[in-house]
Amino acid sequence: MTSCCMASPVAIGSAAAGHHLRPARCCRASPPPLGRSRPSSFISSRLSNAGNRIPARESHRGLIAAAAAGESMARVVKQSGALLGSAVMSTLLVLGGVPSAEAVTENQLIFLEAWRAVDRAYVDKTFNGNSWFRIREQTLKKVDMPNRAAAYDAIRDLLKRLDDPFTRFLDPEQFLALSSGTKGAVTGVGLEVGYDASEGADSGLVVVAPADGGPADRAGIQPKDVILGIDGKDTKEMTLYQAADMLQGAEGSEVQLLVQPVAGGAPRTVTLTRALIKLNPVSYAMCGPVDAGVGSGAEGGRLGYIKVATFNKNTYAATQQALLKLKEEGAERYVLDLRNNGGGLFPAGVQVAKLFIRAGDIVLIADSDGIRDSYSADFTAIEDKKPLSVLVNKGTASAAEVLTGALQDNKRGVVVGEKTFGKGIIQTIVPLSDGSAVAVTVAAYQTPNEVSINKVGITPDLPLQDGVPTSPEAFCKLVESKDAPKLYQ
Repeated sequence: MTSCCMASPVAIGSAAAGHHLRPARCCRASPPPLGRSRPSSFISSRLSNAGNRIPARESHRGLIAAAAAGESMARVVKQSGALLGSAVMSTLLVLGGVPSAEAVTENQLIFLEAWRAVDRAYVDKTFNGNSWFRIREQTLKKVDMPNRAAAYDAIRDLLKRLDDPFTRFLDPEQFLALSSGTKGAVTGVGLEVGYDASEGADSGLVVVAPADGGPADRAGIQPKDVILGIDGKDTKEMTLYQAADMLQGAEGSEVQLLVQPVAGGAPRTVTLTRALIKLNPVSYAMCGPVDAGVGSGAEGGRLGYIKVATFNKNTYAATQQALLKLKEEGAERYVLDLRNNGGGLFPAGVQVAKLFIRAGDIVLIADSDGIRDSYSADFTAIEDKKPLSVLVNKGTASAAEVLTGALQDNKRGVVVGEKTFGKGIIQTIVPLSDGSAVAVTVAAYQTPNEVSINKVGITPDLPLQDGVPTSPEAFCKLVESKDAPKLYQ
């Protein structure tokens, strides 16, 4: 299996929100190499014994663990060759009620691989009130699958029954594009987009966050705006990955968006010129002497500002370096800016939390059985004492919300800004044997105080005045002036 962040959402330069679409793995420790997890042989052995009835709790926990850690399980499927296909065949023989193994076609096997991926991993074991086995039987009996396209359509129809906008089918081209989506730069409009989970499978394409200084940001597109159309095509008719493909393109080319502003009013047409979007995850600066307006007796002191734009494979090391440098230079307090951070790799968010929290839970993960696993701090914090302000807005989502919730519930920092996006579920990507894949929702995040993030978001402790910049230099200039915003209680 292959975690998003997507997130969710999919990071779009554009791409689909949710590099949180990474496979999961969680236990009472840390994600590898940022923590521990069950060995991949656990998943492999379970697949090879698929003809037996594996305890649902044990199987599901292993899949959740793989998804939360962001470790790719694609190699398990590749190494086993036709493993999933043979596993499905043996299950058919045991359970009966469908064509015999000899009668199952290649196209039906692809459908069955997708069905079984959801059967084993999906967070809701009622499957949105559907009899999952009956759907499988009826599909195999009544739906003709003469070619691969028909099999893919059958899988899409299957997943629609869940009414879950994040559980989606990816054809081989979409899966390949997503697998290579954590590059250092992409060419597009600088948008991270996803779905509004509160609206179910009929959700429109929602802006999670614009990239600072990118084409969409410069055009005034805001978090929670809805993209109604791309180049004249209705986004209701697109998958998330098709929308991502349309937003990307050659540098200098144009794309036209029909946007419904979150603030209300009539939809507006925006023409954007695609550009190279550099994904620099972390920037920082030393500010000071700061004005008394920031609060907490900070007048005249030095403030270390760290902007974390996304959580990718470089974020933890870059944040660690920034924190060490600012500490060495004598920072007396810190600001961690997570505004318009749509998430990304879950393990990176956990590791950044450990830089500020010495002990205690960072995040809880709950599945449909109420199983709770946790990631906890491990006494390796670099700065767990000095005042910390965490800046958030409605573009703060997924892994960024995990970090925010950990700092707030552990009373390590004051959260300043507006309510966050509310994307608190975990997807794992299950590769199928023909190069396609299924993204499956496997669990939900909870803060250390057992508060659900999904569809709710995190409420800040303090509001943030309008117009606070996100570039380190401009931010420092503001907090050193008489117009400094209140950042600490």
